[in-house]
Amino acid sequence: MSNLGLPERPLRVAVIGSGPSGFYAAEELLLGKVKAKVDMFDRLPAPFGLVRYGVAPDHPKIKNVIKVFEKTAVHPDFSFFGNVKVGQDISFADLRDFYDAVIFTCGAQTDNKLGIPGEDLAGSYTATEFVAWYNGHPDYRNRTFDLSCEVAVVVGQGNVAMDVSRILCKNPEELKTTDIAQHALEVLAKSKVKEVHLIGRRGPAQAAFTPPELKEFGELPDCDPLVNAADLNVNPESQEELDNPNNAPKKKNFEIMKEYSGRPASGKSKKFVIHFCKSPKELKGNGHIEELILEKNKLSGPAGKQKAEGTGILEEIPCGILFRSVGYRGVPIPGVPFEEKRGVFPNLGGRITEGGQVVLGLYAAGWIKRGPSGVIGTNKPDSAETVNNLLADIPSLKPCTKPDSQAVLALLKGKGVKVVSFDDWKKIDAAEIANGQKNGKLREKFVKVEEMLAVLK
Repeated sequence: MSNLGLPERPLRVAVIGSGPSGFYAAEELLLGKVKAKVDMFDRLPAPFGLVRYGVAPDHPKIKNVIKVFEKTAVHPDFSFFGNVKVGQDISFADLRDFYDAVIFTCGAQTDNKLGIPGEDLAGSYTATEFVAWYNGHPDYRNRTFDLSCEVAVVVGQGNVAMDVSRILCKNPEELKTTDIAQHALEVLAKSKVKEVHLIGRRGPAQAAFTPPELKEFGELPDCDPLVNAADLNVNPESQEELDNPNNAPKKKNFEIMKEYSGRPASGKSKKFVIHFCKSPKELKGNGHIEELILEKNKLSGPAGKQKAEGTGILEEIPCGILFRSVGYRGVPIPGVPFEEKRGVFPNLGGRITEGGQVVLGLYAAGWIKRGPSGVIGTNKPDSAETVNNLLADIPSLKPCTKPDSQAVLALLKGKGVKVVSFDDWKKIDAAEIANGQKNGKLREKFVKVEEMLAVLK
């Protein structure tokens, strides 16, 4: 390997984050033409990031991708450093000493705000915190959600918004065998929510959810999906979008909504109401949200680039709880360039840049690279692009001064950090599955880091 500008040893790469983009990047490196040693870091003892803490509990098949990641994790040149906070337990400068290259795959961890009056009233939440709470994420286990009201609003029309809506619309019986966190199941069992309103600023041709997620609402045993037939009378530009062969999923969505709009009332106890061309303007209430003020929109611009413009016509929805799901953004890491406007690490093809210049040895993949778009599989080609550019950079990389993973381990142990290896994780995993089986569930996740570490003592 000396002809590539590095000594006769494997290329050493640190991957920060153990979600899909991190594992896809690791796989690409380990199966590539260049001999590589990959150390993956995660601040939690449990790997798999978004798959573990983001995928809805009633969608277990999506989590089967973990089997692919496990094959990467047992590769002899792969190591998992769980329960390690980069920037706190190990500094960014230390990483540069131990690794030839660093790939950040730490996702988009926080939500965009609506930017409206009343947004901070009690009862107003982010979709992210609700999803993390019912999925048993340790950071969110103590959140409280008051579901004693009859009307809930979800702002946004992506699949995360659909997940939140569906969990609210399902009966606890439908969730009790999943890996949903027990604390969430107990709260949902007492929920008084009867109506869930999904709000989108543009029209039915632009909705970002996918057909399987939409179709599921038509199959719920105790909830009716409602679409106003008048909302499906779209403008010529939207019709052009629907007729575009590249927009087949949007057209399928439209067909499903058409079927919903013509359904007779069934008398089910819950309603899921989809609204189009409406934007939140204000949340009102006396200390706690009581109603949402919406402005009706009209669409303008050419097909494929239509924007929503307010009409000045207002309406209100009485509601007791609101979740916003209007896009996500990454959070900065000290020492790493950050693009505040988009909430990503600025990059060219995954090569992190500062002031337009590439910072050699620093890379990004996944949402922190491109912003919050796509599904789990979208991260595979995204990570491949980053890794291919990293490999092309090898002749220019500055070789690290301490090419030794054992030295990394010694540094962390010296600071009193309990590093969780992948073998350690498998013990935690087995304990969760055993705990779940006692209650007829797929697994019962540990919702405290201390509980996970206790399994290893």
